[in-house]
Amino acid sequence: MDINKTLDAKGLACPMPIVKTKKAIGDIESGQILEVVATDAGAKSDLTAWCKSSGHELVDMNEDDGVFTFYIKKG
Repeated sequence: MDINKTLDAKGLACPMPIVKTKKAIGDIESGQILEVVATDAGAKSDLTAWCKSSGHELVDMNEDDGVFTFYIKKG
């Protein structure tokens, strides 16, 4: 998977990962991939819901030792 931009949202509490993701997704072109790295467990449900409501695709998500990595394809 080609990552076009990475957002480091580690250490940020809700709603900041979403706020920063909204800003970062604006910096890439439609069809490109934004990688979001966060430590807030709430980001898991927040980003999933945000992708559905905003027309972007959550391509993949994984968790490793409390660090969540999301791969969002811009719609």
